[in-house]
Amino acid sequence: MKSSTRCLTRMLPFFLLPAILGLPVRAEDGHRLWLRYDALDDAARDPYRRSVSAVVVQGQSPAARILRDELKQGLSGLLGEPVPVSNKASSPGAVLAGTPDNSPLIASLGWEKELRRLGPEGYLIRRTEIQGRPANVIASAGESGALYGAFHFLRLIQTGQSIERLDVAERPRIARRLLNHWDNLDGSIERGYAGTSLWNWAELPGRVDGRLLDYARANASIGINGAVLNNVNARPESLSAEYLKKTAALADAFRPYGVRVYLSANVAAPKLLGDLPTADPLDPDVARWWRDKANEIYALVPDFGGFLVKANCEGQPGPQDYGRTHAEGANVLADALSPHGGVVMWRAFVYYKDDVDDDRVKRAYGEFVPLDGLFRPNVFVQAKNGPLDFQPREPFHPLFGAMPRTPLIAELQITQEYLGQSTHLVYLATMWKEFLDADTFAGGPGSEVAKIVDGALDGRETTGIAGVANTGSDRNWCGHPMAQANWYAYGRLAWDHRLTAEEIAGEWIRMTWSRDPEVVATMRKMMLDSREAFVDYTMPLGLHHLIGGDHYAPMPENDTAPRADWTAAYYHRANVQGLGFDRTRGGSGAVDQYHRPLSDLWNDPAACPEELLLWFHQRPWDARLRSGRTLWEELCHRYGKGAERVSRFEQEWRSLAGKIDEERFLAVERKIRQQASDARDWREKCVTYFQSFSRRPCPKD
Repeated sequence: MKSSTRCLTRMLPFFLLPAILGLPVRAEDGHRLWLRYDALDDAARDPYRRSVSAVVVQGQSPAARILRDELKQGLSGLLGEPVPVSNKASSPGAVLAGTPDNSPLIASLGWEKELRRLGPEGYLIRRTEIQGRPANVIASAGESGALYGAFHFLRLIQTGQSIERLDVAERPRIARRLLNHWDNLDGSIERGYAGTSLWNWAELPGRVDGRLLDYARANASIGINGAVLNNVNARPESLSAEYLKKTAALADAFRPYGVRVYLSANVAAPKLLGDLPTADPLDPDVARWWRDKANEIYALVPDFGGFLVKANCEGQPGPQDYGRTHAEGANVLADALSPHGGVVMWRAFVYYKDDVDDDRVKRAYGEFVPLDGLFRPNVFVQAKNGPLDFQPREPFHPLFGAMPRTPLIAELQITQEYLGQSTHLVYLATMWKEFLDADTFAGGPGSEVAKIVDGALDGRETTGIAGVANTGSDRNWCGHPMAQANWYAYGRLAWDHRLTAEEIAGEWIRMTWSRDPEVVATMRKMMLDSREAFVDYTMPLGLHHLIGGDHYAPMPENDTAPRADWTAAYYHRANVQGLGFDRTRGGSGAVDQYHRPLSDLWNDPAACPEELLLWFHQRPWDARLRSGRTLWEELCHRYGKGAERVSRFEQEWRSLAGKIDEERFLAVERKIRQQASDARDWREKCVTYFQSFSRRPCPKD
């Protein structure tokens, strides 16, 4: 019996063990994420009981077993009674799931043409008839698609939607939907705020922790299909034979959930790991080393996704060390991966170690736009959502719309490096929607960033999006129970960026916390207000980088660092005349990295959106804004408004006492209390600091 239990703990997610082994469910500590499957109340579940009778999954592969277990666990939990598993759709209301290849019943429906059009990750969910009996069918051309469809079906029930007349056809709008883990080989996580790495490298490959299956399952539930396992500041040892065997063990565990693994590569690895005298990408021995390394990787991981690369930035080695371009550096890796179907994701986050720009946000555009069309077809350029560094608000990165012959991956940051880390409630879907919906005017009006990322603007099928993960070893995964919403929202937007931040928030609350209308309404309002409140009490009106080395506490006075562009003063440029960074045509000229008419709009201080005013302009303290207030008065108003909004978070959250389990309620209450205190500190510190330049009294309000 003991050996059987050990086998189960290796093969099944921890989420499923209590029900399968007859163990009591653990306390409500947030570990179950949005996959709680707690029973609906009697009135809510009656319609589903009439529509669901059994689970029918005919395949026997590892993926099919996961699909069967998920539907059984989910439906049994939500309906409050065991839902049997059958191999035949012999009773009305069977839930039949699978592919035409592994299910004769699905093959008999004649849906192959539709399923091929949707692809191996797309799916159909239909209420139809099987052998004269009503059935709920979840069908896909691929096993991953069938699993995604099952999670969609369960989500409908979790959120109280009707399944009586289902006719759903979905496919992902972006092909590669990745998490980038900045995890180090010693178990630490760069910009991680939720404990240590999920990967216990010391135990691999001999033992795969069951929690890693929980992780893969959670990703599958929101359509994430890839994970870069190690930090972009990559150690060359991650490509050693020892660590590749560990990577293979993770790949084997993730594969049935549709999650492929990728690795960050250090481009100096041929020299540091392979004992070559150089890592020059144009050296034939270096090219041979990368080919041999790719062959070694694919022998262990046949579906390996490819390499993520940070080069010639913040001290990382790169092709420019040898006088080569980013394209030449990327292409040697791409040539090694191409025979195996792998890709290179070359980050556009670049600035020289010993060379401080007059305006750092211009660097990526200047280096990469001249290389458009010179990268191999299996190379992505990976650009952050904004041109600086994941600030609370930035304009979209000008590379979106500037490289039509190169596929671009959008890099978002789920971990809240500059947005309160794991302490502040900041729902990031509103920020990501602002970015994705921004019109670049690259092909005229209607050329939104989303259409570049999903390939619609250029007719491209090679597409991708990446999110810097916020997961760690904490029981609740993300440090802050509310930060789970950002993992969830990233996956949902990566699957379909047309979803709204409000829709996603409503789904997540109902699945994770409660279906009580008051709880949903209160939490959703807090979430939707949170990002704008954070901007107001930290860096309003386009201010940015008002921090020190911890990227958390306010340090607008920071004017000393190893580099000028690591200080706050470099960016806010406050003086007795005014405030802000002049990026107009009369300043750094960064505004002209954007297409007209956008560049003309942003160049004009009277027309520029006030949310970006101090990003593009230095304005006098007495300049009048649209509110009628002066710049100084508006700055004070925004800081006060943001801090006041967070103080209301405390009241709103307390109004939910007794409607949410005590453990998670108290955990969030503690976080919000600290956030409110931090917001007051930000307000006082920044207003006092900028007043030393404005020399004006604070408005009475």
